[in-house]
Amino acid sequence: MILEAWRPVALPERVELRGRYVTLEPLSADHEDGLIAAFSEDIDGKMWDWLPTGPFAGTQYRAWLDAARITNDPLHFAVRMEDGRLGGTLSLMRIDPKNGVAEVGWVTFAPRLQRTREATEAVYLLIKWAFEAGYRRFECKCNSRNLGSRRAAERFGFSYEGIFRQAVVVKGRNRDTVWYAMIDGEWPQLRDAFETWLDAENFDADGQQIKSLRELTAPILVSRDPAL
Repeated sequence: MILEAWRPVALPERVELRGRYVTLEPLSADHEDGLIAAFSEDIDGKMWDWLPTGPFAGTQYRAWLDAARITNDPLHFAVRMEDGRLGGTLSLMRIDPKNGVAEVGWVTFAPRLQRTREATEAVYLLIKWAFEAGYRRFECKCNSRNLGSRRAAERFGFSYEGIFRQAVVVKGRNRDTVWYAMIDGEWPQLRDAFETWLDAENFDADGQQIKSLRELTAPILVSRDPAL
């Protein structure tokens, strides 16, 4: 297929991305205390199991943040929750404007943010930015053993594309990497699914969802991960 109208797209800028419930703020030194407070809730260190760094002790997180906040790829964001507290970080990464491809990664959500509509919106805001900026493809990858992330990827509407065996070594262990992606042709339907799910009317008085996001995105998935 010849793409006669295709032109490279722009790199992301260090600007806030605002949603209904969260704001993604470009990571800065000012976020240190709030993020350390959030991560202190992770008593057993489980949130770091699948990440190449952490858990951190003493001033180690400060050193990581000082390096991470000045990189352009990954471009890290702190997640400002509806109540004003910080809940974690995530990033745009492997940003390829020539081919119109980007990826969500470094998802580091503290317990206070996990399994909330704020967490879902945080990921949605990165996807929304990419497709509105003209990107053609948005990816999500994770360790094949990380079933929580694999289920989340399909819930968000990423289609399963396969496994890269023995892709990398993380913390001294082999990682087979599972690839998921969505493309621009699917975006209008996926955007509507997210907007429907995030609408306040989709939650009851106790904050429980009425219609699940997986129910809304399932008809759009190209292929399902046979492991799930």
